[in-house]
Amino acid sequence: MRDFANSSYQRRKVAPNKIKVQRKPLDLKKYLRPLKMAAGGVAALTLMSGILYGGYRAVTAVTLFSLKTIEVSSAKHLTRNEILGLAGVEPGKDLLRMNLKRMGEHLLQNPWVETVRINRYFPDGLSIVITEREPVAIVNMGFIYYLDKKGNVFKVLNQGDRLNFPVVTGFSEEEIGSDPKGTKEALEATCLLLKILRDKGAFILADVSEIHYDKGYGFTLFTANNALPVKVGAGNFSEKMERFARIYRDLIVQLPSIHYIDLDYNDKIIVKKS
Repeated sequence: MRDFANSSYQRRKVAPNKIKVQRKPLDLKKYLRPLKMAAGGVAALTLMSGILYGGYRAVTAVTLFSLKTIEVSSAKHLTRNEILGLAGVEPGKDLLRMNLKRMGEHLLQNPWVETVRINRYFPDGLSIVITEREPVAIVNMGFIYYLDKKGNVFKVLNQGDRLNFPVVTGFSEEEIGSDPKGTKEALEATCLLLKILRDKGAFILADVSEIHYDKGYGFTLFTANNALPVKVGAGNFSEKMERFARIYRDLIVQLPSIHYIDLDYNDKIIVKKS
C-alpha cells in the first residue's frame, strides 16, 4: 500500500468556472416616456382650466338680470333714498349677484330699523320692506335716549328729534351694563305702565310729565300740573290706575295743597296734604 502521507504529490487548485455577462446599455427613453406623458397631461389640464376660467369670466361679466324696479315700503323716519343708500341698491345692478343678507344687515345698523325683509323678483325687480321702531318715551341716562314699546333703549336724541314724550328717569348706562336682565325687565314694566296710562282711565298719559324708577321701590309718576308725586310701586298697575282715575278729577282743584298721592295699596288710596 502506498503511503500518501509521505508522498510529495500536491493537488492542484482548480479555478472556478467564470461566465462573462455582457450588460446592456440603459434605455433612458423607457423611463422618460411616462414623465413626458404626465407633463403633456398637466399642460393640457392647464390649458383647459384657462379656457374654462376665461369662459366663466366672460359669462359673469354679462348682466343677465339688470335691476330696474325697486319697491320700498313707506317709513316715517327714513326716506326712500336713505333706505336705498343703506342697502347699497341702485338700478342697473345685477339682481342675481346681490347679497340680500348683507343688505339687510346694513339696514339693521340704523337705530330706527327694527325688522327688514328683502325679496328679488326676476327678471328685474327688488322689494325692500322695513318696520321702524316707534318711541313711547324718552329715557334720561346722562344722554337722552328714545325708548320703544318693547323696552329697548335704541337711539340717542339729536337736534330735530321730537321731544313730546314722557320722560323716564332713574335708569343709568352703568346698570344696563352691570345688570342687563334686571334693567330690561324694569324697562318693559315701564312700557306696560305707559300703555295702561295711554289706554285706560281719566288719568291719562297726557297728565304725566315724568316717570321715575327706583330699583328698591318701583315707580313714581309726576303730574304735568304742579309735578305732584303719585306713588305706584312695582305691580298691579292696571288696578291701581283704575282706582286713581275715579277720584283724580275731583282732586285736580286740590292739587296745590296735596303733598303726594300713594296708590301702592290693594284697596285704598292715600292722599297726603301739605
